[in-house]
Amino acid sequence: MQENQTPNAPAKPRPRVIKKYPNRRLYDTDTSTYITLSEVKSLVMANEQLVVRDAKTGDDLTRSILLQIILEEEAGGAPMFTEAVLANIIRFYGHAMQGSMGASLEKNVQMFSDFQARMVEQGATPEMWNQFVRMQPSLMQGMVGNYLGQSQTMLTQMQEQMQKQTEQMLEAMGLKR
Repeated sequence: MQENQTPNAPAKPRPRVIKKYPNRRLYDTDTSTYITLSEVKSLVMANEQLVVRDAKTGDDLTRSILLQIILEEEAGGAPMFTEAVLANIIRFYGHAMQGSMGASLEKNVQMFSDFQARMVEQGATPEMWNQFVRMQPSLMQGMVGNYLGQSQTMLTQMQEQMQKQTEQMLEAMGLKR
């Protein structure tokens, strides 16, 4: 049994280790083969847990590789993000709300993924989804409205939390409003 594992807890699968060599090649230690960035994307799409490590230093390069995959997808013809969205994301770097923005984006993407998974569980294929969206605008608006409502609630909670923290900080500094 591992140190941080309780007796009744299921064992967490260990992530698949991909090594990145100085020549920019990626080596899958599970299959003992070199793989491409496209194959790493396939692993991600298959919900495979993975970590990319620098072969020489052992540094974790997973985020860098995932960002590289996103960059290639964005350049590939059907981008997900508009220039305005990308510019707004950049503006949050170094801003006091950077951490909150990341957490908010993560929660929103997770909610959308959960929504998509529920649709798939109910047998919706991409073709059926497209037909449904075209045929049922009011129902679709309701479902998207629910999603947006959850997002708005999360944003409101985040703003309230930040306001409380600001007030506490000002109070601690002896500056009351």
